[in-house]
Amino acid sequence: MEDFKKCTDAAFCNRLLGARDEGYYIDPASVKVFGPAVNAKLLNKATGADFTLTLKAYKGFVRLLVDEDASRKRFEVPGVLMHDLESREGSWVMKAQTSESWQLRCGDAELQLRYSPLQIDISIKGQPVMSFNSRQMFNFEHKRQKQEGDPEGWWEETFKGHTDSKPRGPEGISFDLAFPGMQHVYGLPEHATTLSLKPTVDLADNITSEPYRLYNLDVFEYVADSPFGLYGSIPFLWAQKLGFTVGAFWLNAAEMFVDVGKTDAATFTNWVAESGILDLFLLLGPTPAKVSEQYAQITGTTALPQYFSLGYHQCRWNYRDEADVRQVDANFDKFDIPYDVIWLDIEHTDGKRYFTWDKNLFPDPVKLQEDVASHGRKVVTIIDPHIKRDPGYNIYQEAEQNHYFVRDKDGKDFDGWCWPGSSSYLDMLNPEVRSWWAQQFSLSKYKGSTPNLYVWNDMNEPSVFNGPEITMPKDNLHWGEVEHRNLHNLNGALFHQATAQGLVERGKAVFGSDGDRPFVLSRAFFAGTQRIGPIWTGDNSADWDHLRVSLPMIMSVGIAGLPFNGADVGGFFGNPDAELITRWNQVATFYPFFRGHAHLDTKRREPWLFGEDATRRIREAIRARYVLLPYIYTLFRHANTTGLPIMRPLWYEFPEVEATHGIDDEFLLGPALLVAPVLDAGAESRAVYLPGTGPWYSAKTGEVATPDSSGALSVPVTMDDVPSFLRGGHILPLRERARRSTAAAKHDPYTLLVALDSNGQAAGELYLDDGSSFAFQRGLYAHRLFTFKDGLLSSQELPGTPSRYSTDVAIERIVVVGLRQPASSFSVTEVGSVKVLQAGAGPVVLAEGVPESALVIRKPELPIAGDWSIRLAVTA
Repeated sequence: MEDFKKCTDAAFCNRLLGARDEGYYIDPASVKVFGPAVNAKLLNKATGADFTLTLKAYKGFVRLLVDEDASRKRFEVPGVLMHDLESREGSWVMKAQTSESWQLRCGDAELQLRYSPLQIDISIKGQPVMSFNSRQMFNFEHKRQKQEGDPEGWWEETFKGHTDSKPRGPEGISFDLAFPGMQHVYGLPEHATTLSLKPTVDLADNITSEPYRLYNLDVFEYVADSPFGLYGSIPFLWAQKLGFTVGAFWLNAAEMFVDVGKTDAATFTNWVAESGILDLFLLLGPTPAKVSEQYAQITGTTALPQYFSLGYHQCRWNYRDEADVRQVDANFDKFDIPYDVIWLDIEHTDGKRYFTWDKNLFPDPVKLQEDVASHGRKVVTIIDPHIKRDPGYNIYQEAEQNHYFVRDKDGKDFDGWCWPGSSSYLDMLNPEVRSWWAQQFSLSKYKGSTPNLYVWNDMNEPSVFNGPEITMPKDNLHWGEVEHRNLHNLNGALFHQATAQGLVERGKAVFGSDGDRPFVLSRAFFAGTQRIGPIWTGDNSADWDHLRVSLPMIMSVGIAGLPFNGADVGGFFGNPDAELITRWNQVATFYPFFRGHAHLDTKRREPWLFGEDATRRIREAIRARYVLLPYIYTLFRHANTTGLPIMRPLWYEFPEVEATHGIDDEFLLGPALLVAPVLDAGAESRAVYLPGTGPWYSAKTGEVATPDSSGALSVPVTMDDVPSFLRGGHILPLRERARRSTAAAKHDPYTLLVALDSNGQAAGELYLDDGSSFAFQRGLYAHRLFTFKDGLLSSQELPGTPSRYSTDVAIERIVVVGLRQPASSFSVTEVGSVKVLQAGAGPVVLAEGVPESALVIRKPELPIAGDWSIRLAVTA
């Protein structure tokens, strides 16, 4: 980690973190209200510098903007905010005005704007929830002329032999944000650490650890517990106490540090960024779901993925050649393990020239892709952002001629070092470059590609092996003479966006107007990446610490609006033994993104290479994933429409249960399935916490779980066990037949698993569409609502959704757990029919058996996308 800066190595952080302000106040005469906006002039007592301050009301959140005046305006992050954001504007209601402050109301929130010193306090229903600048740490470094005697680091600084010229001088911003009564804050991904962020300072501002850093970097073999910033950054923080959940999002793509301090009375945070403006959104909740929805209104919801992308992915650096790929593909069938995608890393190219193939290793890539596709599977190739500086390489040649590359501080095309050696980097801030890049994915330009080929963007932080902190110099120049320092954390998302757009355009050219949804995995990310595609958590290691930390990492990224993410199964570095690789696959069954991946120097680790017992267990874990796919796809539709996460912390569903607020070794998949995976070698039992009043049912047996009065439960485990529990009150749609891929299961029937609550009721949903195109955007989908109440199980279209997608697929089994009488006392009659379906016995999904009280209905032959009801009648 010595290659990377700490706060004391970054001049702006060393200068501003923990620093008291210079006396910022609002000129009372300047305060004006224009509809949803309060405008005012903000002044610095010490320097006389003035700024513009705007406080805008929206439905569910408040926006605070501070910038220099029009003649000194700074870089504002483009392309992240939703285009319809202004349609969500609210209005301020004046409550009181004095010479010292204004009191305003917006919805359930009350806001007090204090003039001197500047302070903003927000309460909801009379409860204080946020306070801006209550500790007077707001600082906004104004534009100035260089003078002799200016402090060190203002105009130039050096780290590890790299000098940053800093031509605009100091432009840092800092502020403090307190959360009264709240002991837990979450978010600020990406960090390998606990979900509930640990304090980095104490009340007296004594440093207890490094602050949380947000600066996208290529971190080789990151440690499993550190506040150090990794490959992506989303400056979005959650805070919570009983009854209230709120959030804060700073739209700023420059390097950033955040301190966290805690007292019995509050959690306080101190944020600093190197440049940009203050564009701070304060999300008012007051529930976790509301915070997710509010953030989605600001930055967008999750792109609906292709169905195949939710299956299992097999990857390593690198599959050697076509014969190797074919052998791996065949072995999945030989060992009866489903999978959907096989991946090719950098070695498939001709000398690391992307969009090319090594003709000795991959002489006929089209035939290879077609053969893989004949099994219902896809291929992914890697496309990185560094372009080999080779005049004979058409991508480089065309980009160089059109001046499409990022420039160094002297205006020349930047020359950095990455996998191909000497490389140039495309300037994705320029919309013309993004458009040109997208065109390279057409079948006519990307020779050897087919419609069954999808893409992986790696190294897009960007990674520059010979650059400062293994990345690009901050004084490099982008389109419009924007310095790289202003958009560093956005860089990877722009590259990701352009790549995905290329696949969208290819899909329309091949399939027509409904096209083909893109699948592009990215390592770097920023706010808004959820609208583009998935990410993964980077170069982890094959050890139990990295398995454990994968859970809070995935959940932290998920609640920050980017739910389609996962960790490399088995660890990228190192060699997992049979126990670790088995346990990791058992956990990853429930990851939103499920991919096995490994480093070039590791031993081969395909699922059948760890012995017969491990093969069987990994097969069961991957098959269990395919059983759950209808439920998972439905969760992704909710993420697509509302922004809700897929893999959820316990507190997300149970914010009123204080004991859940610090738990991050268990999680919920959606609202209905709680997973407490085995995360320790040699474990013979697993301590589980089951929140709420229940009931909870074992997902393995259907039996009611019986924790003690505190909610604690000790579960004995073997290597076959993954402690998981069905939440009473929910209905899960499943597909239980074992198939080789999602395509092979397209016409398979469904199972409905009904887990009753204490009132004998349950509800659940199933979302259906073609799984690949954009036709759902014009209403070609079905969204079913299943309900069970008073013995009546019904299916109907979710209110407010169209019924324009039809399928002849039926339900082959219904399992009801939680009945108060044994199954033998029931018969089942379909409403509107004289057909009687007899109760039976049989295994629950993911199960070895069912409790005596369970009801199993075989072959009801009910349409999955049709309206129907069946009543369970006691036969005595």
